[in-house]
Amino acid sequence: MRRLLFLNGIKAFEAAARTGSFAAAGNELNVSAAAISRMVHLLEERLGVALFERKANKLVTTAAGRAYQSGLTPIFDALASLTAQVTAPSSVRVLTIGVGPTFAMKWLIPRLGEFRKEEPDIEVRITTGGAAAPFGDDWTCGVKLGDGEWPGLVAEPLFAADLLPVCTARLANSLKRPADLKGPSLIRVAHSPDDWPSWLKAAGVTRITARGQEFQFYGQALQAAIDGLGVAMGIRPYIDDDLAAGRLVAPFALGVPKGMRWYLVYRGFHADQRDFAAFRRWIIRAAAEPAGRRKGARSA
Repeated sequence: MRRLLFLNGIKAFEAAARTGSFAAAGNELNVSAAAISRMVHLLEERLGVALFERKANKLVTTAAGRAYQSGLTPIFDALASLTAQVTAPSSVRVLTIGVGPTFAMKWLIPRLGEFRKEEPDIEVRITTGGAAAPFGDDWTCGVKLGDGEWPGLVAEPLFAADLLPVCTARLANSLKRPADLKGPSLIRVAHSPDDWPSWLKAAGVTRITARGQEFQFYGQALQAAIDGLGVAMGIRPYIDDDLAAGRLVAPFALGVPKGMRWYLVYRGFHADQRDFAAFRRWIIRAAAEPAGRRKGARSA
């Protein structure tokens, strides 16, 4: 017999531990903060274990509480996902993919037609993600740049993230060696200030500092390079299609590892779901295709 202990108390505890307060948990579960506190207290009595340290203006989980919450949250996520699947109309098959804006524009969207040909009944919805964005409750999966360590998530490597300067062919004609680069023409990305210093150091150039126009996203910086505003620091796979189509060229062959990789990330319970499994197989295969040899790719 399965023994389920006081589910209301378990739900109250998980919400309070995840949100960090009884008030926030109450808002989520549509009850008062006092009700959440009472249910958690009853749960602690039934378990015989303290789950929180109650301080004046702070709620802190104990070691037992942290262990309990780390196991409960994926269970509730899986239950919510299962409920959504069961209650959705049989004709609706949707995957929600969390990605950064540049990854979406430069890699994923240009290839979605290929996935659509293989799985015409699955709708892919793209939502804002990126390295700094938390994994959304409504995401089926995401693509993130990092070290592969996201607690509670499965992370499967897709690409290396190598850095490579790129610019127009006209501008590249004046660049015979890295020392020919000029600081004011080196386009920067605000959230990746170490890209140019890392590449310049690897190239043996120590007296040049990137001082060109700064953009918020890689996609904006690459478009500026396409428009001839300077030399952008490209990152794979963002630049692969532009290089293959001739919109950009790499004046130097030196590629420098960024120190991170791109990963497909998802919660473990999605692994056996048919539609996600199809997307997972497709994106891993697409990521393995040589740069510039994508089916249906066209030059500018």
